[in-house]
Amino acid sequence: MEDSLSVINYFTFIALKYKQLIKGQRYQIQVLLQMNISKKEIATLVGVHVSTIYREINRNTGKRVYKADRAQDLSDLRKERFGRNRRFNSSMEKLIRAKIRKEQWSPEQIHGHCKSKGIEMVSIERIYQFIREDKAGGGDLWIHTRHQLKHRKRRSEGKRISIKNRTPIGERPLIVEKKERIGDWETDTIIGSNQKGAILTITERKTGFLLMKKLQAGKHAKELARDMIRLLIPYKHAVHTITSDNGTEFAEHEHIAKKLKIGFYFADPYSSWQRGLNENTNGLIRQYIPKGTNFDKYDNEYIRLVQNKINRRPRKRLNYKSPSEVFYASLS
Repeated sequence: MEDSLSVINYFTFIALKYKQLIKGQRYQIQVLLQMNISKKEIATLVGVHVSTIYREINRNTGKRVYKADRAQDLSDLRKERFGRNRRFNSSMEKLIRAKIRKEQWSPEQIHGHCKSKGIEMVSIERIYQFIREDKAGGGDLWIHTRHQLKHRKRRSEGKRISIKNRTPIGERPLIVEKKERIGDWETDTIIGSNQKGAILTITERKTGFLLMKKLQAGKHAKELARDMIRLLIPYKHAVHTITSDNGTEFAEHEHIAKKLKIGFYFADPYSSWQRGLNENTNGLIRQYIPKGTNFDKYDNEYIRLVQNKINRRPRKRLNYKSPSEVFYASLS
């Protein structure tokens, strides 16, 4: 008991030194949780509001227990994604206007360009917000965007089917973000005219290697799960994670994860850039399967032809090797 009190007194002393939740305090939280100290007491000892403790544990706990190192990594990643360069200024506005009007760049391309060049820039969502504000004020930036803001409109509130036990992208291993290994995949569905028919697409993040399958029953969760497993099982040793959007067709994610023995993660709502490679690949597919097309005219042989054509295209980011070439080389 005396040892426990000594630990608590030490943490109380540490808490007095800090006003913000930092790495040292996360270690405090980890140890105090292991000691079965209540969250209310932990908040007092760490020197923060109890809601901060609940939020910290909920956001940064994995499938088992709270770990300070992992919590700090997740916090740093969120700061990198959303915390930098949030203050909008005139130089950013000038650059955004020029790139959209003269070059027809997308917000994602503007953000990525600035990040690669070390130029200060706000987030992708904030750029979209600026375009909407410009439009509301009578501006014309929206006219120069590829989709003229149509893909940013929020869908009307209808009947929602929740997906149980989703694991958010914030809990995805940090190595996935770096694209340093083969085996992390993004998935989506392409929908036919009048919302009839669907094609499952799965893209490997590092190589851009694409797998496709026409879903005979459309966006049906059980069929999608079966077909996804069949597509990936030959490459099972090269499948570590899958990331999807929040479509209900991915409701059988737990079954997929269990069969392939992988982690299945869901992107944040309205955050298509978190699956940017898959979104871009779907754009390539539209060259062969245009929007508004009746999928009845496409058989599985044609779907495989499209898949092979895209996989054989040389890519600049792969030093002009093809996704197939790099992917299969990694397997051998």
